[in-house]
Order: sequence, then structure tokens, then C-alpha cells
Amino acid sequence: MATGKNIKNAKGLVDRSKVYGIDEALELLKKSTFAKFDETVDVSIRLGVDPRKADQMVRGAVVLPNGLGKTVRVLVFAKGEKAQEAEAAGADYVGAEDLAEKIQGGWFEFDTAIASPDMMGVVGKIGRVLGPRGLMPNPKVGTVTPDLERAVQEAKSGKIEYRVEKAGIVHAPVGKVSFDAEKLKENILSLVDVLIKAKPSTAKGTYLKKISLSSTMGAGINLDIPQVQALVK
Repeated sequence: MATGKNIKNAKGLVDRSKVYGIDEALELLKKSTFAKFDETVDVSIRLGVDPRKADQMVRGAVVLPNGLGKTVRVLVFAKGEKAQEAEAAGADYVGAEDLAEKIQGGWFEFDTAIASPDMMGVVGKIGRVLGPRGLMPNPKVGTVTPDLERAVQEAKSGKIEYRVEKAGIVHAPVGKVSFDAEKLKENILSLVDVLIKAKPSTAKGTYLKKISLSSTMGAGINLDIPQVQALVK
């Protein structure tokens, strides 16, 4: 169990006023981890956008090259041949009205939801339940698609969704502390690369304003943005 002393010692290793190269930051992150469970590594990226403007909303998905280090439970809304396709691809739960009714009753034993386009009439009825939990299928991030085989395989292999919040920040998991540092680095750079490519044409000034890494229980470690950008290129 985490103690106040552990937290204080871990945070004492990190200089919050300093920016670190990505390799040094990952080394520091591993040194400052003290929890008895395998902590998740998260990235927070502040972007120079105004999310209140529709043309500056940054949203999408990326398949991390090294996954997330966890088993992803995939639910698919589909019927007939599409249901068979989803099952063959490895979906954990496949159904239609039966699943919608179950979810409406408070069942949420899944991590991501995918739907074939013809099922959106069914899915739309439970949108108010799925939406607040970030589970609503959406064509913009590839979770409403006729290609269910690909969608299921991507979800299982470490696909994450990202969306800029009101403060202009994107939060995303990029793996576990137990990951090899090089694998974490590859995942982080993949996410940054996708965000750079998603820059709205109407966004002015500095786009990548701040990037920080943290483990579940750890302090934020600020990254050297020019170095990260150079590595992405």
C-alpha cells in the first residue's frame, strides 16, 4: 500500500521546473514508481487549440505499436454474417437488442464498443448511457464500421481513442511501468505523431505546448518538446 513517505520520496526525485529528454524521463519514471501493482503510464499533452470551436476539436484514435499491456474486452453490436465476422475476429460479446437491454440495465463488463453501421438505430437508444462512459461507437474513431474484423483486431492489439478536453489537454494511456523503456517510447512517439498530423488548420501559434508523463501514483515529468518533435520526424 502506498504511504505518504513513499509518495513524498517519489515526487522528490522529479524536478517539476525542469524538462527532461524522453529517455531520461522514462528512466526517472521507473525509478519513482513505488506501488505494488503494475502502474499505468499516462501522457498529458496540452495543445494550442480552442476546443470550444468545432474546427479546432482534435479527436481520433491510434493503434499503439506495443499495445497497452492489458486484456481489452470488446463488445460488438452486429447481426447475421457481421456477427459471425466479429466472433471470428475475437470479440468477447456480440449481439444486438439483447446487449442493448443488458447495458440499459447497468451491465458494463467491457472496455470498448464497436458497431456495424446498420446497428446504430439500436445503439442510439442507449447513447445517453454509453456516451458519458466514453463507450459510444463513433465513425470518427473507427468504432462504427463495416470492417468489424479489422476494428476488433485493432481494439485487441492496443487501439486508444484521444479527445482534447475543455482545457485543451489530451490524456491517454501508453502502456505499463513494467514495459521496456523503448516500447514506452515508441508508444509515446506514435501518439504525438498522430496528434501533430491532426493539427487543425485554424490553430494558430504554438501547437504542442506541454507534454508530461506520469505513472498512476507518480508525479508528472515534463518532456523536452523540441526533442520529442525531432524524434517524431
